[in-house]
Amino acid sequence: MSSENRTSVPNSLNEHWMPFTSNKDFKANPRLITEAKGVYLKTHHGKTQIDASSGLFCNPLGHGRREITEAVTKQLETLDYAQPFQQGFGGSFELATKISKHTPGDLNKMFFTICGSTAVETAIKIAVAYHRAKGHAERFRFVGRERGYHGMNIGCISVGGMVNNIKTFASVLMPGVQHIRHTHLPEHKFVSGQPETGDYLANDLETICQNFGGENIAACIVEPIAGSTGTLVPPKGYLQKLREICDKHGILLIFDEVITGWGRTGSKFGADEFGVTPDIMTMAKATTNGVVPMGVVACSDYIYDAVMDASPTGAVELFHGYTYSGIPVAVAAALAVQDIFEKDDIFNRAKNLAPYFQKGLFSLQDLESVDNIRGYGMMGGIDMKLNTKPGKAGYECFKACYEAGVNFKATGDCLIIAPQFICEEKHIDEIIEKLRTGITNYQKNQKN
Repeated sequence: MSSENRTSVPNSLNEHWMPFTSNKDFKANPRLITEAKGVYLKTHHGKTQIDASSGLFCNPLGHGRREITEAVTKQLETLDYAQPFQQGFGGSFELATKISKHTPGDLNKMFFTICGSTAVETAIKIAVAYHRAKGHAERFRFVGRERGYHGMNIGCISVGGMVNNIKTFASVLMPGVQHIRHTHLPEHKFVSGQPETGDYLANDLETICQNFGGENIAACIVEPIAGSTGTLVPPKGYLQKLREICDKHGILLIFDEVITGWGRTGSKFGADEFGVTPDIMTMAKATTNGVVPMGVVACSDYIYDAVMDASPTGAVELFHGYTYSGIPVAVAAALAVQDIFEKDDIFNRAKNLAPYFQKGLFSLQDLESVDNIRGYGMMGGIDMKLNTKPGKAGYECFKACYEAGVNFKATGDCLIIAPQFICEEKHIDEIIEKLRTGITNYQKNQKN
């Protein structure tokens, strides 16, 4: 089918193997999105839905932003591609400088990748390269966290803590990876914001250091708030303790801010919100407002300097990169996003809207099928009560809510809610109202 004659509904669904999808179920009753503008989506049935999860956390500035469209179009007309190896173009340097003005501490060096997964994979390699440059090749171990999600490359799955991902690919995962416990405790049910208890869970890292030797560990990687698993908010003091233990043993602390970065917590980054500065930080998603794939790894100056100083002049210092690292079209989108952040005062807008969203989110706790709610800033998770087997309640509730006109992502039995920052209070009200309708309809369907 030519591009001129393409329609919003394809002639065949058979050839596309869809990601993280029940393909057989989907193709029997497809859910196709045909248009998007602002906070709204349109389905192939012509129905309007409100986007309650910013796509996959990646469209906080709303859909169809003219500024981004124009920037990308202009870039494609001028320079569509430039090799990123041993040459470059000015835009990527400009973007790195702009990002460095927002990142905390001395995280001033930016390595561009093509998504969140490749950003994490790159962070792992940079951690190894740093220790080798400092003469500590024995530091090969990594520490991740249960229920953590860092992407789907092999390194990402290895340090991640999503059970199904690990089970599926256990035979090819990285060696030498340990996991600390997740931070969600039974007493944290229906707690909004940071729980008062649980900071002691950070001591798991100290235990691993004692068992395996802190001198053998390269880095510990966590999300400031575990997002994909359903908004697991860190207990007060928890991240500070992780920082202290890492410093004690010379371990690099990596924050995966692919979800929490660029305003989701109410601050620019989770690092800012919780007052803990990592050594390495990953970004993606909102970096381009989800329009063009891009990942970013921000490194402390001393990490960059160590890797540079360990190599002779004229040699490649880090044998790593991607064909699409910092390509012009992605950079153009990201630069436009940086302008919008400033022009529309986006971070303060998110911070000011967050309390209203959290109040609405927790108003759903009276629904009988809701087992728990967690929230922080502009993100929340609604756990549904188990329905015969794990994952069934979340999927069935997702479909009921889809029909009720609210679009979001479900992970297992958790509904992931992360509104766009351009929302007004009326949009939050609409999201909460349609969630109530969809969850209520799900409950009715289970009784019939």
